[in-house]
Amino acid sequence: MTEVVALAWSGGKDCTQALAQLTASPDVRICALVATLGEENKRLSMHGIREDLLERQAAALGFPLVKAWLPAPADNDTYRERFAAALKPLIVEGLERVAFGDIALADVRAFREEQMEALGLAAQFPLWGESTASLARGFIANGHQAVICCVDTQQLEANFLGRRYDETLLADLPPDVDPCGENGEFHSFVYGGPLFDHALALEPGQRHVSRERFHFLDFRPAPRGASHPRKE
Repeated sequence: MTEVVALAWSGGKDCTQALAQLTASPDVRICALVATLGEENKRLSMHGIREDLLERQAAALGFPLVKAWLPAPADNDTYRERFAAALKPLIVEGLERVAFGDIALADVRAFREEQMEALGLAAQFPLWGESTASLARGFIANGHQAVICCVDTQQLEANFLGRRYDETLLADLPPDVDPCGENGEFHSFVYGGPLFDHALALEPGQRHVSRERFHFLDFRPAPRGASHPRKE
C-alpha cells in the first residue's frame, strides 16, 4: 500500500539525497516539498535562497512546494505552529509521514519526532546514521549538482562561498569540517542532476553577511541561455 509522505525541504544536497531515496521506493508517494521561509525577506531561513528560485527548483523536480512562513525572529514554539499550519491541508488530503534530511544530530531528530507526533504523523529520516563522507561522495558520483550558498565563517573560510560542491571542494575542506556540513559549517543549493527535468541556470549576485559570521551569496535565476555556476 502506498504511503503519502511530505519532505521537509531546504533546497540543499541532504534533502535532495533523501528525495532520491524516497522516490526510489514504489511504496511512497511524495505529495509535497515543505519549506520554511522568512515573512519579511521571502528567503529560505538558513540558506538565504530566494522564494522564486526555490519555486523554480521545485517545478524542475516535479513536486508541489508548500511554504511555512516564519516571522523574524522565530522561536521553537512559533516554528512548530507555522510548520503545523503548512501541513494541515496535506493532512486533510491523507498525509501520513514527514521525511527529513537530517543525518546525525540527535537533538534535532528528537525535536522533529516530538513535533510530528503532536500532529499524529510519523517522522522519517532516510539518511540517518549514514557516513557523511560516503553521502558526500555518493551525491557527486550520482550526478547531483550543487553550489555553496551559505558559509559559517567561524567554522569555514568565506572563500568557499559560491563554489560547486564537487570532489575538488571536498579535498579542500579542512579536516575538522564535516563533508556534508552537518554541524552547520555550510549550506548548499541543488540546481541540477538526475532528479531534475532540467538544470537551473543561476546568476550569482551580491554577498551579504548576517550576525557577522554567516556569509550568503544571493543567487538569482539567470536569463535564458545563461551558463550554470562556474567551477572554481
